[in-house]
Amino acid sequence: MKKQYRSRLMASIHETAEGLHEVGVMDKRTMREFDDRCLTPVRPLTPEEIRDLRLREGASQTIFARHLNVTTGLISQWERGEKHPCGASLKLLTLVAKNGLGAVA
Repeated sequence: MKKQYRSRLMASIHETAEGLHEVGVMDKRTMREFDDRCLTPVRPLTPEEIRDLRLREGASQTIFARHLNVTTGLISQWERGEKHPCGASLKLLTLVAKNGLGAVA
């Protein structure tokens, strides 16, 4: 998945830091600090936010699930609060919230 940066400046800084990390000049701990500062933050979404996001995009649970590469049942569980998205699914939801469903289609 393509990394999402806070800005183009942060993208340049982070890419330079990655290069320094790859050649061994920067340690893993410092690289994690650059990740935190430069990459788009991902926060947990409430069931209501997930449902509102899907409705904003005009997608059924089935279509929304296909774009996120999950099952329709999982979308339903997220919207009811039975399960919570994490990892790649949460990142994709964050991208959809920021850029629309077309960003992951």
